[in-house]
Amino acid sequence: MKQYLLSVHSVEGEPTPSPEVMEQAYRDVEAFNAQLRAAGAWVFAGGLHPVSTATVVRLRDGEVIITDGPFAETKEQLGGFWVIKATDLDSALTWSAKAAAACGGPVEVRPFQEMPED
Repeated sequence: MKQYLLSVHSVEGEPTPSPEVMEQAYRDVEAFNAQLRAAGAWVFAGGLHPVSTATVVRLRDGEVIITDGPFAETKEQLGGFWVIKATDLDSALTWSAKAAAACGGPVEVRPFQEMPED
């Protein structure tokens, strides 16, 4: 089976959901995670802290440069992700629709590059 990244995006500056809405989203995401595990599609998942906690490390002319803030200067940022196993893109898209419903945000689907066999 192929692996896919289901990435959840958030928009900086949007109103913060109420605690009740967030609690329901956490319950919905955990129920989705249980579905992934039961189907054998679970690999790994995680939510991320806000982009204000990001640090970027670059190598420029042999010198390490560390800066605060997200790499991309944009209002849309990665908020969390799942790595899943799916037979094909259609199956991954079906899972992503459930992920979007669970977390209440847009979910981007991307396949991992396959490693060459030895």
